[in-house]
Amino acid sequence: MEELVVMLGWCTVINFVFLMLTTIVLVLVKKPIQGIHSKMTGLSLEELNRIYFQYIGRFKTLWIFFNLTPYLAIRVFILSPAGG
Repeated sequence: MEELVVMLGWCTVINFVFLMLTTIVLVLVKKPIQGIHSKMTGLSLEELNRIYFQYIGRFKTLWIFFNLTPYLAIRVFILSPAGG
């Protein structure tokens, strides 16, 4: 069980870092990225903004659901002295 906690812990950290890097890059380098994506896809800047926002929101939701929640549940309820 301890191996599962360690794995989920590292998955949580790695995915959180990826989420933060993606968010920071989209905030700091938004115009060049929009230019590249707009030329590649033919989408307007407004559509790209909406897609970026949806991507970050979905990634965050999935991160919480599949990484953070299971990690905390195992850590708190299964590995606590009262739980095992």
